Amino acid sequence: MSFVPVTGPASFRAGEPPRDGLVEFSDDRRTVALPIRGALPVLTKAHARDDLHPSVALLSGAALLGMRLVAAGKFGPDPSGLSWQVAALEQVDEDRISQLAAARAHAGLDAATAEGIVRAVLDAVVDAMPRAAPVATRRAPIASGREAPRAHAVDPDFTRRLQERVARARARSSDDRPQLVGVALRIEADEEELVAGAVRLVLQVHASDNPAHVCDAALLWTESGPDASHGFGDRARTHASIGLRAAADAWPVLERFLELRVPDELTLDTDELVSLLDTGVTALKEAGVDVLWPRHLDRDVTAKVELTDGRKGPQREEALQTGLFGPDALFGFQWQLALHGDALTEDEMDQLAGAATPIIKIRDNWTVVDPAMLKRAKRRMIRTVQPAAALAATLTNVVQVEDVEHEAIVGASLLKVRERLQAAGTREPVEVPTGLAATLRDYQRQGLTWLAELTDLGLGACLADDMGLGKTVQVIALHLHRGGGPTLVVCPASLLGNWEAEIRTFAPGVPVRRFHGSARSLFGVREGFVLTTYGTMRRDAAALGEVRWDLVVADEAQHVKNAQSSTSRALRTIPSAARVALTGTPVENNLTELWAILDWAIPGLLGSRNAFRKVWAAPIEAGVDPAVTRRFADLIGPFLLRRRKSDPGIAPELPPKTETDHLLGLTREQVVLYETYVRDCMRRIEEADEDTRRGLVLKLLTGLKQICNHPAHFLKQTNPKLAGRSEKLDLLDELVGTVLAEDGAVLLFTQYVAMARLLEQHLARAGVTHQFLHGGTTVAERERMVARFQGGEVPVFLLSLKAGGTGLNLTRADHVIHVDRWWNPAVEDQATDRAYRIGQTKPVQVHRFVTQGTIEEKIAELLARKKSLADSVLSAGETALTELSNDDLRDLVTLRRTGSSDE
Repeated sequence: MSFVPVTGPASFRAGEPPRDGLVEFSDDRRTVALPIRGALPVLTKAHARDDLHPSVALLSGAALLGMRLVAAGKFGPDPSGLSWQVAALEQVDEDRISQLAAARAHAGLDAATAEGIVRAVLDAVVDAMPRAAPVATRRAPIASGREAPRAHAVDPDFTRRLQERVARARARSSDDRPQLVGVALRIEADEEELVAGAVRLVLQVHASDNPAHVCDAALLWTESGPDASHGFGDRARTHASIGLRAAADAWPVLERFLELRVPDELTLDTDELVSLLDTGVTALKEAGVDVLWPRHLDRDVTAKVELTDGRKGPQREEALQTGLFGPDALFGFQWQLALHGDALTEDEMDQLAGAATPIIKIRDNWTVVDPAMLKRAKRRMIRTVQPAAALAATLTNVVQVEDVEHEAIVGASLLKVRERLQAAGTREPVEVPTGLAATLRDYQRQGLTWLAELTDLGLGACLADDMGLGKTVQVIALHLHRGGGPTLVVCPASLLGNWEAEIRTFAPGVPVRRFHGSARSLFGVREGFVLTTYGTMRRDAAALGEVRWDLVVADEAQHVKNAQSSTSRALRTIPSAARVALTGTPVENNLTELWAILDWAIPGLLGSRNAFRKVWAAPIEAGVDPAVTRRFADLIGPFLLRRRKSDPGIAPELPPKTETDHLLGLTREQVVLYETYVRDCMRRIEEADEDTRRGLVLKLLTGLKQICNHPAHFLKQTNPKLAGRSEKLDLLDELVGTVLAEDGAVLLFTQYVAMARLLEQHLARAGVTHQFLHGGTTVAERERMVARFQGGEVPVFLLSLKAGGTGLNLTRADHVIHVDRWWNPAVEDQATDRAYRIGQTKPVQVHRFVTQGTIEEKIAELLARKKSLADSVLSAGETALTELSNDDLRDLVTLRRTGSSDE
């Protein structure tokens, strides 16, 4: 039976005559076909197992019932006279057949079909079994002139033997002793063996549902029957053999057990013990096999790493005041072993270093030491580390040594740094610089204090306040606090005017120049602010790198979230005493973006990108270990300051914000376009190779969103009829009309420039005064457009989401309309914050257009669910959707019919 897979599906193929029927057993690797006589032992033995496939259980029950019918003599010749069949059944027999079929019906097999299979198996059994007797070949004449097998032609001993077999099968099924077992390995060793560096490995067996029911394998192999002292059932040895085979697959040394008639114990030499400690214990654990160590064999040797400031006396104290993590910082890194928490002495470390076996006698106790620890003990692992690595270990109390985590023991100076960092946001606020022409709110003064503390230590920071909470004025205050050394601000082109205006307003008299355009120059830069764009910085990084910057600020730092981009690489080449990243969305898509920002601000804090993915991002995004998430929060918390408008005491003067999702229908034209496009694209997607498929999926998603906007958007019509073809335009007319009637102003966002052009045409035909800002708008014209809108000259401001979603102060608006949905709620929130920010005095209403039954509604549901995760891990948007299976993708894009506006 061991070679027949009974936990997978099985099927019965009826034969002609019935005795030629076959039973096919299958699993993931093979299919075994047995004639009915060969299958009977397998099916009868399998009957009492708990892990049978339902189809095997059906055939097993039918086989046992057939054997009982033969034993009772309930069979006779079939009409052809060439085979035996079930005969002379009583009502109780018919009931048993029906009950068996009903009990063993399963998914894909109803009771009627199951009953047909049972009756076919019964005929095969009664035709095959009596033919074991030589007398079965005798014939008797019948009326037709043919001979038929005679019912009395059964072997005289057949009935007796069959009844005995049935009785044994019934006895097995009623045996309540444990049958399913697992195996474990017990380590044993006496003094002589330990001196020789050897141990014995004893195989033991335990009940799967009761670990306390245990015995040595030797006992299980040498005793059997109902009176066996171990108390296990007759099939326990078979299951123990299976478990031992799996253990040997995990750790091949155990194959020696398989060669023994009674697998009782093995003696492990030094090499095998090293193998067990190196890889065996872990591999066996993954296979569900525990290795049990004796109490007298100590295994409590642990490792820790001690980190200390390499500078001495006054030099160390001065560093604490002037920048512990400057270019001269030096930290000692010493790897140390401990027994029961007490550090080993140098002599004991020497003893470990010279050991030839993992079993060593330390402090009068035999101790098993991991071979990897022995190797490190020989090297002593004493060296210096970079400041950022020491800082990370200080904050998490954990250090990685050769991909193994160890407890970090930090010295006094680093403990002081940790205390300063953890208290930076709550300490007594620093004095507001006298040159600052602004009154800082409490949270802004707290932000200045936090920035000052970090940069005074020679560290960087990421200020991630919500848009509109005044990050710019906090940085201007920091510049003044640090003494006015030159500060470089790198920002999108759209923010140059905003930075220049706020510096002149809040720090009058401080020099400010733009390093942008054809006449840009850095000549004579010694103090004040220099403003440049990411594009200019990328092209002129070498020139910018020649200036001794006191501070470099990356505004809208999500522009460098891809550490491999040329912009990000160029920014890293510009040296400075301190770095500050400003962003309202520190994480837009995944944690690696946060790594890129913080690795620029505090290089080395989070390790390499690959190490970060392995140690932090992968476990956190998978949600497998909350302790990792807590440690990560401890690590980045001191360097990432995140305040929201909704936080208590942050911006109580802000008026309320109301958000509304407007559910709209599709016109008949849109329905036809939508369903046709889904059908055509899904056919091509299902036939495409992997690389082509991704592009087709993105094309499908974009096309469907365009159809939801307006048929003319999808069809790329240049001067189309617009009215009556999309409910989005109908609602837009209604909302804009209401806003204008109330002397309000509205920001109108779409992610598609082509859709914005259609909206321009529609607004123009309606006589609505408006203006359109997009990626091609020049910096000067952007500033003029903002001034016109804020001055009340233009009530409707149409913006491309990418070009106008950040950096603009548009508090004249009291309504924000999102014509189509972006894949990331943080990006939409940034766009909304153009109006909902400090300086806004009117309630703000946010309107989102969502077409019912379409991909827009399904994406809206996804965004609503992940809103709470915006500050940890967000999905990868459209890119992630390209990895959906064809069935899941079809479910996402298929139109749910909810009615349309002109039906």
